[in-house]
Amino acid sequence: MTEPPRAGGRRAWPALAAAAVTVVLWASAFVSIRSAGAAYSPGALALGRLLTGSLVLGAFALVRRTGLPDRRAWPGILCSGVLWFGAYMVVLNWGEREVDAGTAAMVVNIGPVLIALLGARFLGEGLPRRLLAGMAVSFTGAVVVGASMSGGGRSSVLGVLLCLLAAAAYAGGVVAQKPALRYAGALQVTVLGCLVGTAACLPFAGVLVSEAARAPLSATLNMVYLGVFPTALAFTTWAFALARTAAGRMGATTYAVPALVVLMSWLLLGEVPGPLTLAGGVLCLAGVAVSRRGSRGGRPSAGAGEGAGAARVPAR
Repeated sequence: MTEPPRAGGRRAWPALAAAAVTVVLWASAFVSIRSAGAAYSPGALALGRLLTGSLVLGAFALVRRTGLPDRRAWPGILCSGVLWFGAYMVVLNWGEREVDAGTAAMVVNIGPVLIALLGARFLGEGLPRRLLAGMAVSFTGAVVVGASMSGGGRSSVLGVLLCLLAAAAYAGGVVAQKPALRYAGALQVTVLGCLVGTAACLPFAGVLVSEAARAPLSATLNMVYLGVFPTALAFTTWAFALARTAAGRMGATTYAVPALVVLMSWLLLGEVPGPLTLAGGVLCLAGVAVSRRGSRGGRPSAGAGEGAGAARVPAR
């Protein structure tokens, strides 16, 4: 197996660009979910999104004539498909109905911390001081953004537990996906993971059909958008970047999502952020900048969704 690209230099730019595409699209998912979530229940929305993503990815894979991966990639693909593409999306959609957006953001943002810890334990990734410092700054920013957006503070024990479960599924899916990328390409891992997640959500098919018959066109179009861009495209660019970057560092990168959500909500929804929200967004971005500045040689240091972010979050 070849040594991964160094953290610095020209070889790091494709992974950085792919990560940037992922983060922007996952942040944009918040705007679409605000519409689609009003007409679709959590399971139906997850299934509709995954079906759309599977159709787009499947068509692209056929055009590219992407074959099946090495059998050694399958355990990671199956695990990440069930945990991240399936359980994470359903549980997070459900959790955000039980707690306010700010509480969901604060709870789910433990996901990148879990990724770093699991990456160190199971993937042999380190926990350098720069990464830990950056994650601490970003997590503080995410808490500030979440607290400023929490409104009346509506929350429930069930909602908090669901968000914790979503964060655990997100982290487990990312850490399971990383080894699979040693034996399969980013497109293969994403296509098959999305198909596995779709299969896991098939029990919601009847609900999806029933709700689609009553849903307004705008909600359905937003669900389709979620499947094409934040799912099909963003999860592929994520896998591309993850194959070239430590899982922990990729997880820390998603702390940029809260800041982008604030900006997009401002521009597209007219939700003007307050000074505290803006300060939290700046902290999120500052922490990502610190965590992305890694070692200059050898293997990348450790450092995911649609990962966690304010109001929507992950991934996503």
